[in-house]
Amino acid sequence: MSQTIDGPRLPAASGAAKSLVVFLHGFGADGNDLIAIGAEWRRLLPDAAFVSPHAPERCMASPSGRQWFPLTFRDPDERRRGVIAARPALDAFLDAELARHRLGPDRLALVGFSQGTMMALHVGLRRPTPPAAILGFSGMLVSPETVKAEATGKPPILLVHGERDDVIPVDALFAATDGLSAAEIPVEWHLAPGLGHGIDGEGLRQGAAFLASALKPRRASLRSTSQG
Repeated sequence: MSQTIDGPRLPAASGAAKSLVVFLHGFGADGNDLIAIGAEWRRLLPDAAFVSPHAPERCMASPSGRQWFPLTFRDPDERRRGVIAARPALDAFLDAELARHRLGPDRLALVGFSQGTMMALHVGLRRPTPPAAILGFSGMLVSPETVKAEATGKPPILLVHGERDDVIPVDALFAATDGLSAAEIPVEWHLAPGLGHGIDGEGLRQGAAFLASALKPRRASLRSTSQG
């Protein structure tokens, strides 16, 4: 049975959500770590509701934090097993949040940091209806060799990485872009000069602009719905 997850939320600034932005935090943090970004982005994304769920497990390395899956950094297969095991709980949460706001699955955007980026890419690329966008900071694409066979669509993707990241080295950015390109999934990327394992102001600016474009409301159909 999938574990139930929850976390802090911000309503749409306009009062009526037309899209949902979900933040997925990194290893050892929790949902409170990223929800403040939603407060910064509300002016540019007034019709977006924001939620930042706490990962389902207590972090083995930081008991006050959470983890999407365990990381020992000794087992080369632990990330693959981890994203697969954590997927059902996250998928169920995404479906429930979309239902809360009466939004279709194509009005979803996933924003991840570090381990959260691993989850955003793995889950987002395999949902029955692809999300409107995936934005990943300082993360990696797990099992890139499986993406072409398992991806259900080609959502817009932006990956942002610090040039001096000493937790997930910048090589992970280029491995991810190569893996996505091999699966014929277009991806944009930004390398932040001098930045370590974190998110800077330029990354936030580019991320907000990327989501605003991807979540832009579609024009209403011109076809008349009147009868007779």
